[in-house]
This record gives sequence, structure tokens and C-alpha cells, in this order.
Amino acid sequence: MAHKGKRLKKAAEGIDRDAYYPLVEAVKMVKGRANAKFDETVEVALNLNIDPRKAEQNLRGTVMLPSGTGKSLRVAVFAKGERAEEAKAAGADIVGAEDLAQKVQAGEINFDRCIATPDMMALVGRLGKVLGPRGLMPNPKLGTVTTNIAEAVKAAKGGQVEYRTEKAGIIQAGVGKASFTEQALLENVRAFVGAISRSKPPGVKGTFVKKVSLSSTMGPGLKLELSSIAG
Repeated sequence: MAHKGKRLKKAAEGIDRDAYYPLVEAVKMVKGRANAKFDETVEVALNLNIDPRKAEQNLRGTVMLPSGTGKSLRVAVFAKGERAEEAKAAGADIVGAEDLAQKVQAGEINFDRCIATPDMMALVGRLGKVLGPRGLMPNPKLGTVTTNIAEAVKAAKGGQVEYRTEKAGIIQAGVGKASFTEQALLENVRAFVGAISRSKPPGVKGTFVKKVSLSSTMGPGLKLELSSIAG
């Protein structure tokens, strides 16, 4: 713990906690301070003017990051027949129906994203207690319950990131790796923040995005100048 504290203290040197940094400068600083022994994830967090207790303000969805996430996701698909073949051809790692449900029920969950065709949802619904707490339950709003299986698999594999509102109206997500180029991170941050900004619920009055901050897994957070994110 002391070692982590020392690293964090060093990474925080030269950072003004009260300052708001232009996005370009913040990306440089975050990359330059990501000195862990692994490739740190670059994370963006948005403080929104919403009340998550209201259903219409409890935001959830997906964003395609133009430069990808830097992660290799394992995708499972519940499908039969032609749709199952489409899933395999699109690069799904695990494809099945009753056989896959039995594995999941037994706790064998070797995947990061779960997709299902609509006709499979009666079967998948019985796995809610297993998949739900892990955030893996297929959902039409996320495009993970669909007849267009190939497109959903390719999106999951190609840089799609999920988001959902946390307590106090915060949404956060990984938008790349510290090893990404500055340009790649800039594009991903702008794509993610832009998508969230466009999802403002009709009932929200006044400023929607109150604050945006950028950090790496082991690094300090930097507050961003909102006007700089739009580019």
C-alpha cells in the first residue's frame, strides 16, 4: 500500500487540484504519469445534473469508440441455427443455447459480453440472478438482444463500451489504454463525452454535464475544461 501511495504522490506532482485543464494537455499529463508495470486504462468520469432515482434519468447505453478500447473482449452468444452460425462467423467466442445456459448456471462464465437473439430470452431470463449482478444480462437498450447478431458481435469486439449511471449521477468508463497515441485518446474521449452529452433527458433543466475528469488506473484525476472537449 505504501508503494502505491508513493507512486500516486509522485504522479500528482505538478498537478493543480483546483485547475481545469484543456483536454489535449490533460491527455499528455495522464499518459506521462501512467508508470505502472501494466498498460493502465485511461478513464473518463462525468458528473451529471441528473437524479438516478428517476427511471428516465437513470442513463444506460453503449458508445462506439473510434480507436477501440484496447481490451480483447470474450463474447458469448445465445442463438440457434442460422443465427448461431452468423455469430460464429462474426467472431463470437462462445455460441450456444441450452448447453450454454447450463454452463452459466454452473458458474462457468468465461466471457465479458453476452448477446442473445429475442427468441432466446425466455431461456436467458432464467439466468438473471447469475448474469444480472455481473452486468452481463442481454438488454435491448444496449443492442445485446437483437436479430442482427453479426453486427452486435462485431461492435462488441470492435470498440463498443457500455455505460450506466452510478450513484450521485456519475457515469464513467475506460476510453483506451495509456499506450494509445494522444490522438487516439482524444478521439475516444470526445466520442464518449459527446454521446453522453446528447443523451440529456428531457426533464433535466439547466447544465447537464457539470464536470468531466480524466485519469489512468493508478494516476490522479484531472478536471477538464468542458469547452476544450468539443475540439
